[in-house]
Amino acid sequence: MKLSRNLPLNALKVFEAAARHLSFTRAGKELGMTQTAVSYQIKLLEDLLGEPLFLRRPRQVRLTEAGERLAPKLGEAFSIMQEALANLGEKTQTTLTIHSTATFAHQWLAHHIGDFQLRHPKIAVRLETSQDMIDFQKTEADVAIRAGKAPWPGLERQRLMKIDFTPMLSPQLVQSIGGLSSPADLLKLRLIDPGDPWWRIWLTAAGVTDPDLDSRPRSKLGAQSIEAQVAIAGKGVAILTPAFYGPELASGQLVQPFPLVCSEDCDYWLAYPENRRNIPKIRDFKAWIMEAWQR
Repeated sequence: MKLSRNLPLNALKVFEAAARHLSFTRAGKELGMTQTAVSYQIKLLEDLLGEPLFLRRPRQVRLTEAGERLAPKLGEAFSIMQEALANLGEKTQTTLTIHSTATFAHQWLAHHIGDFQLRHPKIAVRLETSQDMIDFQKTEADVAIRAGKAPWPGLERQRLMKIDFTPMLSPQLVQSIGGLSSPADLLKLRLIDPGDPWWRIWLTAAGVTDPDLDSRPRSKLGAQSIEAQVAIAGKGVAILTPAFYGPELASGQLVQPFPLVCSEDCDYWLAYPENRRNIPKIRDFKAWIMEAWQR
C-alpha cells in the first residue's frame, strides 16, 4: 500500500470514530454521515485489510482483536495530525478553556491561575464553572476539573486530591450558643444544607444518633464555596473541604470545631479527551497543575 496515494484516510477516520463510540450510529452523528455510509466505509477498510474489524450483533457492535489493535494507534495518529495542523495555524495567542466546579475554581484555581498565565503568556485562559459533568463532544472545553469517581471512558485523567469534609462555622456563631462541647451541639444551629449526604456521614462517624436531618429546612445553594460564605456571615454551619479553606481558618473567619474529618470514595480529577492529550496547551496545563498542586 503506497501511503502517498492509497491510504484510505476517510475510511480510517470513520473507523476511529466508530471504535471510540462502539456505535455506527453515534459515529455517523459525529461525522455528519448516515449509519449506512459509516458501515460502507468500514466494510471498504475491512476488505482492504482482509479481516473484520467489528463483530456485528443486533443493536451492538464490538471490536475484533484486529480492531482493538488498530483503534488506539489510529486515535493517536489523528491526534498527532490534529496537533500538527493546530501548530501550523497557531495564532500568537491561543485560548485554553477550563471547565471546573465552582468551588475548585473559586477556592483554588482563582488563587493560582495567574502563575500559569505568567509561565505561558501566549495562552489565554477562559474559565467556565458549573456542577455538571460535561460532554467534551458537546462543549468547547479543553480540560475539566471533575469531582467524582473515575474512570470515564475516552478520557485521560490525573488525580488531584481526595475530597474530605468537616463542619465549619464562624466563631461568632459558636459564641452565640455558649460554645460547642460535643458534635451533637451542632444540631442547635442551622445546618447548611441538611440534605447534603456529607452531614449524615459525618454525624454518624461523630457518634450522633438520630439527628433527624429530614425534618430540617433545606437550602440548596449550588456550590460549597457559596455555603462557605453563608457560614462566614454567621448564618449557619457548613460542611466543607478543609483543603479549600486554609486562609479562612487561619484568619479566624471560620473555625473547625472538631478534629474529625470524613471522606467518601470521591476525588477531584483533571480530565481531558484521550485523543487530545498531545495538544500543547493541554500538555502545558497538565504539567503546571500537577506541579502547582504539590507545592
